[in-house]
Amino acid sequence: MDKLILVLIIVLLVISVAQIAKMYQITGDLSKKREEDVSPTANKINANLLLLFMIGLFVAMIWQMIAFKDVLLPVAASEHGVLTDRLFNINWLILIPAFFIVNFLLFFFAWKYRYDKNRKALYLAHNNTLEMVWTIIPSIVLVFIIIYGLLTWNNIMDDPADDALYVELYSKQFDWTARYAGNDDVMGEANFSLISTQNPLGLITEETVKAKIDELNDEIAKLEKKLEEEIMPESKVKDTKDRIGMRTRQRARVINYLDSGINFSGALDDQVIRGEFHIPVGREVNFQIRSRDVIHSAYMPHFRAQMNAVPGMITQFKFVPTITTDSMRTVLGDEEFNYVLLCNKVCGSAHYNMQMDIIVDSPTDYQKWIDEQGTFAASIGIEIENSVADEEEVDDSEVEKDSKVAQTIK
Repeated sequence: MDKLILVLIIVLLVISVAQIAKMYQITGDLSKKREEDVSPTANKINANLLLLFMIGLFVAMIWQMIAFKDVLLPVAASEHGVLTDRLFNINWLILIPAFFIVNFLLFFFAWKYRYDKNRKALYLAHNNTLEMVWTIIPSIVLVFIIIYGLLTWNNIMDDPADDALYVELYSKQFDWTARYAGNDDVMGEANFSLISTQNPLGLITEETVKAKIDELNDEIAKLEKKLEEEIMPESKVKDTKDRIGMRTRQRARVINYLDSGINFSGALDDQVIRGEFHIPVGREVNFQIRSRDVIHSAYMPHFRAQMNAVPGMITQFKFVPTITTDSMRTVLGDEEFNYVLLCNKVCGSAHYNMQMDIIVDSPTDYQKWIDEQGTFAASIGIEIENSVADEEEVDDSEVEKDSKVAQTIK
């Protein structure tokens, strides 16, 4: 009801403005006065109002810069964030003076050279000096901004370090999931064909492949039984056949994984994290970003980091965090502060709720936290044997065996 009243008010306002404009036009026609005829008094009033508007604009601009400086982002919490802030500040040093100069000239000239019937305008067909000034100077400034921006971007986007920590950020409407490589330092492979309730990231393991094949077999069987037993309109029959075909093709893709040579154990010790994720201070973190459904954007404002999450491909962004969460809380005087991962694309109705806390720890605290996280294998009910210990036992047995053989030969 409130929305209907608001719409009616807007409609009535539009009609009122239209009627006032029409009355103004009729009045002008009756008085035989041309629309372009303006009295000197009205012209002077409008010129002075322009000058007052310029002053008000400048006062409002300066007031906003002072009043809202507290709501700006705090100091950058990453190494490249310092470079990014410097780039922005240099741009502001150019843009803010340009804003005041250009607007001053615009309003001042409108005020000073308002119409005067006793003044004759100077006709200037061409001036090479002016053309050179307003072409070359902006060009030099723009070239500087572009080159400096590209150098900063290339510095930020160079190749990850050899010891970088890899973290996957998986997006879907409307939440984030983080994934770590586990003890083997190998991020397991994934594919959307394997997505299920137990496997929301579509990780590829022998167990998830077999479970997905069984799930697809059951779904295909149910659809075929429905097609045989139920009487349906032609449109629904076609839809059911299309679904059977789609699931059959999906099953064929999943079956192919069994003969693909993929390391099925790679994903078993991966650690899938919800709610909040941790990263160590002082170590480069390379984020690999995926999307299940639509284009999202991984935005971490305090680290000056943003990268689109695009369905069907992996994008990445890296940075070195420099301030722990506890230290930033001290800097801001806010014990409740947390770094945050947001979605910076309007991805749907619950876009506003798509966020995840980021905790920057000391290396010791980070290692303690990561050691406490469960593995993907545990989440689907699989026990992982200690492969490192097994390898050591095998190596020891092989050494003992070789020693006995050598003694026998002697």
